[in-house]
Amino acid sequence: MTLHDMEVWITKLDLKPHPEGGFYKQTFLSEERITDKELSVRFNGTRRLYSSIYFLLTDKNISHFHRLKSDEVWYYHGGSSFTVHVIHENGEYRKYKLGLNLEKGEVPQAIVPKNAIFGSTVEESDAFSLVGCMVSPGFEFEDFELLTQDDLLIQFPEHEDIIKKLAYEVLPA
Repeated sequence: MTLHDMEVWITKLDLKPHPEGGFYKQTFLSEERITDKELSVRFNGTRRLYSSIYFLLTDKNISHFHRLKSDEVWYYHGGSSFTVHVIHENGEYRKYKLGLNLEKGEVPQAIVPKNAIFGSTVEESDAFSLVGCMVSPGFEFEDFELLTQDDLLIQFPEHEDIIKKLAYEVLPA
């Protein structure tokens, strides 16, 4: 797929810029709601059982390190392969390569558990990737936390290279 194809996807799917990088559109919100009384994380009010978005990222931008209070399932849809970088709560770093080339270790979906720190990249030049993300309990911006290099380097100095690549030096205004 070419960068022209990317513009077609952005236009046809009505994708908008996302604060963490890339483009997105919410595609579904569960009608059912849940409170934190049934969960191991705390939030104010209720949350939808789940929500879903399209997310498009190019090699020219990244999805910066952030954290959610919910689990997120990533589904590969098309374009170049896509890498999700995850620092788990226990400090373990893993990367998941989303795509359809199983011979090269790509997988069509990956799960990022709640409270993990994660970001994503498209590593092929002049390329983009289209994925879907399902969050449960449903995504709310108040449960979304962007992280800085300073915050992460204190906690995970062993992951300095990837932190400097994917975390903001200072949070955008």
